[in-house]
Amino acid sequence: MTSAHRMDSARLEAFTDGVMAVALTIMVLELKPPHAPEWRALLAQWPVALSYVLSFIYIGIYWNNHHHLMRVTDGIRGRILWANLYWLFWMTLIPFATAWMSETEFATVPVALYGFVLLMAAGGFFLLQHEIVRFNGRDSALAKAVGRDIKGKISAVLYLVALLVVSWWPYLSCLLYAAVAAIWFIPDRRFEREVMR
Repeated sequence: MTSAHRMDSARLEAFTDGVMAVALTIMVLELKPPHAPEWRALLAQWPVALSYVLSFIYIGIYWNNHHHLMRVTDGIRGRILWANLYWLFWMTLIPFATAWMSETEFATVPVALYGFVLLMAAGGFFLLQHEIVRFNGRDSALAKAVGRDIKGKISAVLYLVALLVVSWWPYLSCLLYAAVAAIWFIPDRRFEREVMR
């Protein structure tokens, strides 16, 4: 496709930034201060704090990776816009899943829903990458940056394991969710290398 038919990714990135900012705002509004003016009352809210921190990190990682994704994208089309919306649909459910999981102190069903939302968000991001590579070509900077996507495959396996064990050990599932976040929290230089070329 000629460059005349390629849409600029700037509007897509700006829209996505706005949606992510709203998701973070919704999450922070779920944080309610304790009624008692004591440290003990604050410490009693540890499920809310842990859930918030984990979800904040997840949204931050996705925001960062989306930014890098757009930097190595030469052009976009309608299918990419729809893939981005599909991914954002699951991202906007993170605040809801976070609130339910924290308010029930990591009960089985809320932890399972949280993991399902994370799995679907990962699938949505994979679909977005796939559509961009498909449009920009197998020799594009993004295709080279993604490569075999080992981190993505490991993440999907950990999500599935977490969902399999959640009925018996919801806390283990939470640890696996945190492990995936830790994998992606480590800076990924693949995209930066392609931008610098």
